[in-house]
Amino acid sequence: LGFVMNEAHPHDIGTILDNEGIAIRAGHHCAQPVMERFGIPATARASFAFYNTIDEVDALIAGLGTVKKMFS
Repeated sequence: LGFVMNEAHPHDIGTILDNEGIAIRAGHHCAQPVMERFGIPATARASFAFYNTIDEVDALIAGLGTVKKMFS
């Protein structure tokens, strides 16, 4: 699942999702030189593993919908 939310800063996305009980990572992700090269201040990343449930994926998608509504 990957898409761009130009309206919201990645740290805002992380904070909003955190308030909904969803944990993601926001920041440089050990790629600061390349991000500086392309003028990207930060990114938001959701990671999945074998133990994630469909309900957790649905919660992430709903949370991203909340972010989109707040910043559009």
